[in-house]
Amino acid sequence: MDTTSKPLILIVEDDEDFAKVTAEHLHEAGMHTQIFSHVWRAEEFLKENFVNLILLDINLPDADGFSLLDFVKQSKNQVPVIFVSGNGSERIRVRGLEIGADDYITKPFSASELIARIHAVLRRTDTRHDFDLTPNTTVSDKPFDFLGCTVNGGRMEISFPDGKTESIGRKELGILAHLFENKGLVIPRQNMIHAVWGPHANVKSRSLDQYIVKVRDLLKRHGCEDAAFRTVHGVGFIYDPESSN
Repeated sequence: MDTTSKPLILIVEDDEDFAKVTAEHLHEAGMHTQIFSHVWRAEEFLKENFVNLILLDINLPDADGFSLLDFVKQSKNQVPVIFVSGNGSERIRVRGLEIGADDYITKPFSASELIARIHAVLRRTDTRHDFDLTPNTTVSDKPFDFLGCTVNGGRMEISFPDGKTESIGRKELGILAHLFENKGLVIPRQNMIHAVWGPHANVKSRSLDQYIVKVRDLLKRHGCEDAAFRTVHGVGFIYDPESSN
């Protein structure tokens, strides 16, 4: 495996010995690991870091594994989750899979089985977002109106009232889509960055501003009045077409 692209596996397990042995097997298989024994510590790590997959026990000191899976789903984090538990109850396995786990492995198991299951899930999830343009847009999204223009994500084009059509970049498309989806609401800068670049992207406000300028220049070139698309100084942006009518 290419060492420059080793997947990072988060192990959330309160059995210290089991976690360490599991980490050793994964390291030998060409993976990085990070171990936590408490749900809250794993949640704090996930808020600031990207991981490729979570190995998650059911019974943990501060909460159960289901709560961490719920946190992952609520935060729109697309990291896959494999439950690893000594609880072989069919009811528990079914519950875990129904609420969104990608697999469920019952202890004990061999290292080779675990690694094979991880590889299988990573292969499946690698194609999960093939049609995404940005975290908040896909090629299958319906066209929408923005200041009298028609924004077509599937064709990555924007058609203007003057009859002309231009190609539009992914980030500009994501910005327009997020403004449209939240019209009438002030969107903080960090919220915009998370929506368009992803929750773990290391993107500065200056980079966002450069894309905002590109969007405004594109609209102005075709005579579009952008008074409804405003900067809220010190906070972020708002698209409020009702206020300009």
